[in-house]
Amino acid sequence: MIGTNDLDRAIAFYDPIFEQLGLEVCWRDGLSTSWGRREDPQFPRFFAGLPFDRQPATAGNGSMTAFFAVSPDQVHRLFDLAMAHGGCSEGDPGPRPEYGDRFYGAYVRDPDGNKLAFVVF
Repeated sequence: MIGTNDLDRAIAFYDPIFEQLGLEVCWRDGLSTSWGRREDPQFPRFFAGLPFDRQPATAGNGSMTAFFAVSPDQVHRLFDLAMAHGGCSEGDPGPRPEYGDRFYGAYVRDPDGNKLAFVVF
């Protein structure tokens, strides 16, 4: 789960990304939303929500959530979706040979500053 200060903005950012990844909304209320595979409770779910303690959400330095893509083209599509929905670049799509011969990735921050990676290898 990542924290957000604006759940509607987080939903607008994450819905198209998770649609591209083939994931669906599993839960949505006024405090949080989750995406995953509704019919598969063993599949990991990603949550975005307002902090339980009602204090402002802050992004953790050194924290990052990575999502596997199926191809470099999908990495580009995910990066472009993130940029179109309020994200900012932390590293344009491209090869990252320091992580392996076939590693290809892009890095973004969501509107709340949470760091994400879209990778394929």
